Amino acid sequence: MKRKTKLIHGGIAGDPHTGAVSVPIYQVSTYKQEGVGGHKGFEYSRTGNPTRHALEELIKDIEGGQAGFAFGSGMAAITAVMMLFNSGDHVILTDDVYGGTYRVMTKVLNRLGIESTFVDTSDLSNIEKEIRPTTRAIYLETPTNPLLKITDIEGAAAIGKKHNLLTIVDNTFSTPYWQTPLESGADIVVHSATKYLGGHSDVVAGLVVVNSSQLAEDLHFVQNSTGGILGPQDSWLLMRGMKTLGVRMEEHEANTRVIVEFLVNHPAVQKVYYPGLETHPNHNIAKKQASGFGGMVSFDVGSEEKADQVLNRVKYFTLAESLGAVESLISVPAKMTHASIPKERREELGITDGLIRISVGLEDVEDLMEDLSKALA
Repeated sequence: MKRKTKLIHGGIAGDPHTGAVSVPIYQVSTYKQEGVGGHKGFEYSRTGNPTRHALEELIKDIEGGQAGFAFGSGMAAITAVMMLFNSGDHVILTDDVYGGTYRVMTKVLNRLGIESTFVDTSDLSNIEKEIRPTTRAIYLETPTNPLLKITDIEGAAAIGKKHNLLTIVDNTFSTPYWQTPLESGADIVVHSATKYLGGHSDVVAGLVVVNSSQLAEDLHFVQNSTGGILGPQDSWLLMRGMKTLGVRMEEHEANTRVIVEFLVNHPAVQKVYYPGLETHPNHNIAKKQASGFGGMVSFDVGSEEKADQVLNRVKYFTLAESLGAVESLISVPAKMTHASIPKERREELGITDGLIRISVGLEDVEDLMEDLSKALA
């Protein structure tokens, strides 16, 4: 089954009871049992809900895994995955990671004894250097947020297998339409489904897919025990959004290629970060492990003052803390999505006050180009 077909016909199709083409919204908390334990597959909606189950089956199919899980947010999904580990365990993470991931690892999970080290995983040798006897996992973002670094998933997974570590990949930016990390050797994939998978700025959700029955059993135990589940209304909205993921991702990228070329040649732009550029450090790895480069671009205009000028002048780029929607969004990571990372750490990574991140939407690209041109003038 091809990717676009799988997005529409994967998982559970329709409703066998009524013939409804769309999976119904099962707005229900509990289920009648004919006898103790004699239920029809569902007993309580924290443990399992038919609408959420349909979504979980869909993401399982399109990522090519053993089981899928839906959570109330991307951070709930990441936290649930980290709850697979014990006090004293150590995780190696990509350094240029989403600010919320950095925050939960360094401000919350560290209090439970889960230790973390952040390294530039785009150079695989940095992973090997940080492995300890207590290391249990390698956590990758690729492409990263906001500097669009690329890590070789297959190479990192090989290191993981060599040292008996789990390889976890945040696939939010690429989505399974462009990149399927499990096929490259990863063990767990996580998504902020709020972004491209939902695609319409109307749902907050997180998804996880695992590659083994043991991980499926372990993660379901965590999901059921801690209860950070996605509700049926949001599950339905997310499935509706995912049906058009393929056509949206192709249009996002088509618009982005035009805008990247414009930014690269603009005198007011000092640097452009986009894995589709041949000058990108790991461009060839991006080409190898993904079939597209996505719709996220970051560029540096040199100062906070100039970045503010751009934000104040744009008309079609909405200033907002998200990405992956049909409307184009713009942000300054240092003040917004990555403000929770200390300033000295941001500067060390290259997340300057003049760095702007854009999520290219589905508007007419000529309008977007005119908007940026006026803002950068």
